[in-house]
Amino acid sequence: MHILLQKLEKKHRWLYGSSFYMMNQEDTYKTIVALSEGEYTEKRSKFLAFAIPVTSVDEVKQHVEYYQKKYYDARHCCYAYMLGPERKEFRANDNGEPSGTAGKPILGQINSNELTDILIVVIRYFGGIKLGTSGLIVAYRLAAAAAIENAEIVEKTVDEDVVFMFEYPFMNSVMRIVKEESPIIVSQEYDNDCVMTLRIRKSLMPRLKERLAKVDTLRFSDAE
Repeated sequence: MHILLQKLEKKHRWLYGSSFYMMNQEDTYKTIVALSEGEYTEKRSKFLAFAIPVTSVDEVKQHVEYYQKKYYDARHCCYAYMLGPERKEFRANDNGEPSGTAGKPILGQINSNELTDILIVVIRYFGGIKLGTSGLIVAYRLAAAAAIENAEIVEKTVDEDVVFMFEYPFMNSVMRIVKEESPIIVSQEYDNDCVMTLRIRKSLMPRLKERLAKVDTLRFSDAE
């Protein structure tokens, strides 16, 4: 995926110049591919960390409930999550630990790694010795860091779709643009009136639509 992204970036840098890189960071984000785990032990307290890819609050709730049931005998099940490419939807939960000693340091690791669409759950088995506020913060931070360190992190693009219709005789004009701009063809229907849906990264959509708009008979869907 990284190789493909690099090739596309090289192509569009050649086509559009430095302006492409000014927009580059606005439509990419980092997340994890699959579940990863980490563990940290301090004064006989064991911290089990799980980093999980998620895309909605409902998914977060389902995973949290799963770990609460699976580790029902643990003292605490703390977590933090971040959602969306803009990284504006997040929450941290201490689950009975002193305020700010568990969820916040977990969320801090998500932020320091600039991740999103991720949930990190940390299970604590109490070892009989209190760690104190600073000790808890360090423990939850290092447990979350261990789970992230074991995760496969990928960079994804924020993509948008465009739906449009055009008359069949202008198919070559449309396909020439598709070939040069390299969008994904999501769907296509060929008849006297053709319908096509294309997907491309957000920063490249304005140029794609500008070129398509110049094709005779082409009109965008009312949903646009």
